[in-house]
Amino acid sequence: MKNILVVKSNKVIEAGYKLTLMEQLILLNCIGQIDSRNPLGVEKRFEVRVDDLLKLRPDNKNSYRDLKVASERLLSRIVTINNPYSDNPKVTQLKTQWISYVEYIPDDGMIRLGFSSKIIPYLSQLSKEFTRYELKHIGKMSSIYGIRLYELLMQWKLLGTREVEIAWLKKQFQIEDKYKSIKDFKKYVIEPAVKDINTHSNYTVIWTQRKTGRRVTHLTFTFAENKPKTLRKRQIKEKCILGVPKSKIDR
Repeated sequence: MKNILVVKSNKVIEAGYKLTLMEQLILLNCIGQIDSRNPLGVEKRFEVRVDDLLKLRPDNKNSYRDLKVASERLLSRIVTINNPYSDNPKVTQLKTQWISYVEYIPDDGMIRLGFSSKIIPYLSQLSKEFTRYELKHIGKMSSIYGIRLYELLMQWKLLGTREVEIAWLKKQFQIEDKYKSIKDFKKYVIEPAVKDINTHSNYTVIWTQRKTGRRVTHLTFTFAENKPKTLRKRQIKEKCILGVPKSKIDR
């Protein structure tokens, strides 16, 4: 499929919100249609077709129904952005809707939507402090937290490591009142998210935990981009020519 580039301000990457997989895919498909370097007017309409979603998730047999239901829910979804305005530090938080309307065109298997005016500055005219990645790398994920974690890691991809406080992560994922046990948090949030990234994305991630006193308070993620198979085979061949046994080559 065509490479669709998703670009978001880091303010949105670290925002507090919770969306289903379908809701996330609808938004990301629309964001991928934006030229993040240029202005974006509130009058701009974005189309999402069933065929677009089937390219990402060919196993979805009720695509238009799911598209319609998810888009209706999106109208009431709120995103919370902390310290939203660099030129006005007195405003500590912004709560806004993602989208302002949805139009349904069932005969064409399509919806149209428009972004809310308050979210547009975080998706357009971006020149610094933004994160970008290709939509295809998250399209097949099954955990709603896999996409969010992938974005948070891509924000730090030049370093290849990121430590986050568990309390902060739960707040951004809007699950502060869930998974009180660290065991449950790891089982139902972190482990499925990491598995999704390692299985479906272009990155491999491992993670460790850190304690403050006797309590686990932080998670550290270390990640690297996967090497193309052709490059990997060439490296193995070159090392073997130099006399390095295959069993000794890092995998």
